[in-house]
Amino acid sequence: MRAIISVSDKSGVVDFARGLKELGVEIFSTGGTKRSLEAAGVKIHSISELTGFPEILDGRVKTLHPAVHGGILARRDLPQHLSQLAQNHIELIDMVVVNLYPFVETVTRAEVSLDEALENIDIGGPSMIRSSAKNFPSVLIVVDPGDYDAILQKLRLGNIDSGYRKRLAQKAFQHVALYDTAIAQYLNDELFPEEMTIALKKTRGLRYGENPHQQAAFYIEQNVKQKPDGLQSLEQLGGPEISFNNLLDLDAALNVLADFSDPTIAIIKHNNSCGLASHNDLAEAYRRALAGDPVAAFGGIVASNRIVNLAAAQEIDKTHYDAIVAPGYQKKALELLKRKENLRLVKVAPYRHPSSSESQLDFRRVRGGILAQTPDTLTRSELKPRVVTKRPPSEAELSDLLFAWKAVKGIKSNAIVIAKDKTLLGMGAGQPSRVVSVELALNKAGGQAKGSVLASDAFFPFPDGPELAIKHGVTAIIQPGGSVRDKEVIKLADKYSVAMLFTGVRHFKH
Repeated sequence: MRAIISVSDKSGVVDFARGLKELGVEIFSTGGTKRSLEAAGVKIHSISELTGFPEILDGRVKTLHPAVHGGILARRDLPQHLSQLAQNHIELIDMVVVNLYPFVETVTRAEVSLDEALENIDIGGPSMIRSSAKNFPSVLIVVDPGDYDAILQKLRLGNIDSGYRKRLAQKAFQHVALYDTAIAQYLNDELFPEEMTIALKKTRGLRYGENPHQQAAFYIEQNVKQKPDGLQSLEQLGGPEISFNNLLDLDAALNVLADFSDPTIAIIKHNNSCGLASHNDLAEAYRRALAGDPVAAFGGIVASNRIVNLAAAQEIDKTHYDAIVAPGYQKKALELLKRKENLRLVKVAPYRHPSSSESQLDFRRVRGGILAQTPDTLTRSELKPRVVTKRPPSEAELSDLLFAWKAVKGIKSNAIVIAKDKTLLGMGAGQPSRVVSVELALNKAGGQAKGSVLASDAFFPFPDGPELAIKHGVTAIIQPGGSVRDKEVIKLADKYSVAMLFTGVRHFKH
């Protein structure tokens, strides 16, 4: 048996090569791999001994040779293939162990040059991988150091079946596909190229999906033009296994909190904020968030954009939640919260929305395809909204209006938020009718609606929604504007001396 070993990731390769030598495998190698194996006392041959040709062009050409690819690609069941190998003095190669130049690691370093990036594009490695995987019934292709022990065990038992070979081939083609995707990402300058692949890597299996009868797993996206963020940094510090629905709510929480710079607590239920408040005292922020809907909060997720301190933890501990997510926990706070065995404690690095200059897309699966769009981010202009009524908002109203505007962005459309003192008092979400969302938000706010403000994620098509809110005591409204009935809505607000602001930006969230 003859093998070629040429790896960038040298984890475990010395022990693997020793195991192969014990089984009588003749090994050929290149460059750095050859030096590593020889330094460890493993006797191997140079690729040049196999090809009869030296490495040239600073190592750019070393395995691109018929003696390599002919030995890999020849079908053992075709006499004419074996005859051609004999005529050309080419011997069979039975195993190829390859992983690729560290392209991703190189191009994600700060200020890497184009020349350096290009030099880290592997050519010979992917070619050998593809050749070997194409001929997997006869050639073992190994790209993952995690497979070394299993392969040695199977070789010792003489039991490498076709199913296992096929699995290794699939892994090999996927390995090259992810590598090629990273290169294409690096070279791409278009926001929406004509062709695109998305690189995904499985980070954990999940017990089930949204419902127990659905299978599920969590994959993280790999993109050389995006810094790892969001749930990629997830670290579980305590509690049961994180579920599919937990991850959806954690994602919703991160998106909500990314818009707030003040200490803020969000309580998430079914991807919506049922509680949300900002306050310099984190424990007080939590108490206010909980007061928004203490019934709905039960069994939800608490999210903080600050390290959870003991005072906040003591308040959170009084209610049952599925999970808590924060950028960190004080030691005593973590000790207290860990006492609840069914409470998932999650640490995630602070998340921010990408800027408009960053190349990042949001994807949504539809039957038969993928929708792609740039992320929904707050613009500078909408945070300085235009006053369209005779009465401008007071300083306190303006502060609450901007809070409510950030809050409504994270609510499912049609979305309405009632807020006061930087606290969500009531929200209406996901209703086909905007006025029904207003009714739901007001019902939840109850008597607290008096002196509150209202935010709507899109314009009011009729004055009925604002009129209902004003009758319940709302004193200021923020909305995008843009309806053909804007004048009627503004006239209504002026009639009751209600302040109204137009942002000029809509935030649908379907």
